[in-house]
Amino acid sequence: MKLNKLFYISLLALSFSFIQPAPSAAAETAKAPAPLYRDPMFDGAADPVVVWNRAEKSWWMLYTARRANVDAPDVAYCYGCDIGVASSNDHGRTWVYRGSLDLNIEPGRNTFWAPDVVYFKGTYHLFVAYIQGARIHWGGVKRLAHYTSKNLWDWKFDDFIKIDSASVIDASLMQMPDGKWHIWYKDESRGSVTMTAESDDLFTWKVHDKPAIDGRGHEGPKAFRFQGSYWMLTDEWQGMRVYHSDDAQTWTRQGLILDKPSKRPEDTPSGAHGDVIVVKDREGKGEKAYIFYFTHPGRSSHLQGQLDENGVLPYTFRRSSIQAAELKLENGTLTCDRDADFDFYLPDQE
Repeated sequence: MKLNKLFYISLLALSFSFIQPAPSAAAETAKAPAPLYRDPMFDGAADPVVVWNRAEKSWWMLYTARRANVDAPDVAYCYGCDIGVASSNDHGRTWVYRGSLDLNIEPGRNTFWAPDVVYFKGTYHLFVAYIQGARIHWGGVKRLAHYTSKNLWDWKFDDFIKIDSASVIDASLMQMPDGKWHIWYKDESRGSVTMTAESDDLFTWKVHDKPAIDGRGHEGPKAFRFQGSYWMLTDEWQGMRVYHSDDAQTWTRQGLILDKPSKRPEDTPSGAHGDVIVVKDREGKGEKAYIFYFTHPGRSSHLQGQLDENGVLPYTFRRSSIQAAELKLENGTLTCDRDADFDFYLPDQE
């Protein structure tokens, strides 16, 4: 009898061992990989923008594909660049290189920098900095080129934006509640401040006379709406400056984010020229804001780098990686702790 009891007790215990508990909410959370993405072709991914591809039903990342693994004089690796494409089918966890966009509008090897993409009335609109040819040192006439597409792959060149400046890059676009579109951009001819213009249709633009953000030179403005307010980030080459606004017209300067090194792999020294995506959380209730930015992990400061005896910047200083982190609103300002654990999840969009 004792043997039978022991047998049944053992059998019962064994049966419970095969019962798996229901997954908890905590088990569904996912960390953002670090780095989030490295370009497998040139290892120089920079200036990312993340957009939902309605045709493929996946998230796409467009970025400046710097030719970081090419030994060339001075900053030549930053010229002759295409716009690279990576896609994710698992809510942003993994990104696969898909190729580069065919944007050439004239013969030769030309340069494309810092894309921004918006969707309006069934069409994608791409605004990207264009420079004819490739150069060894910083320079060249920089214009913002406008393209349209139905699928994010096949782009039709419309025109260069008519802006009263000889050197503009780094477009950031946002549609306002009244339906008008605003574009912010770096105007190098005015001391590298952020200027703005507005449009009803994304084709014809009226430039505002005064800078949106003036003062110290900067680049890579990114405007977005989060938690009932407007925000802008600008790249000061030592992290990103935060600005707050109630109307996207008058901006109040706040602190820096992404200015201190992270302990995550490839996430040093500071975060540069990024994009912000505001999405619903995993339960579809509240808002979450993720920032995508690039780093120079081989540098101790963002601008570090000395040319070697051949006039070439060493590879360790050229390469760059894409990272993702969460933005939070704390005491009226945006914060970003790059080392903090957070649930990284890009939900499917309509």
